[in-house]
Amino acid sequence: QVQLVESGGGWVQPGGSLRVSCTDSGSVSSFLPMYWYRQAPGKQREWVASVTAIGTATYADSVKDRFTVSRENAKSTMFLTMNNLRPEDTAVYYCNTVYRSATYWGQGTQVTVSS
Repeated sequence: QVQLVESGGGWVQPGGSLRVSCTDSGSVSSFLPMYWYRQAPGKQREWVASVTAIGTATYADSVKDRFTVSRENAKSTMFLTMNNLRPEDTAVYYCNTVYRSATYWGQGTQVTVSS
């Protein structure tokens, strides 16, 4: 069973950095592609980044060259390192995966970028 839990959100000033984590307590997702999404107030949830089981990453244009997705399969954990943060990055960040045709989401972690 996949059970995703995000952590590491918080408040940061524009230009700052933050790292959020997603741990699968069911330890199933180590072999699956995993995804980061975010949802800003009043907006639809949007895809941010993906990482395959072997670590190949892809990014939305809005975060490319600023965000880095990585994973430690031995710990069933995925990370999103966010640099040069902007106010428009303010959102709840969610991790996601699909296993046996079922979609799993974490509860989300709030990231706020403001001065």
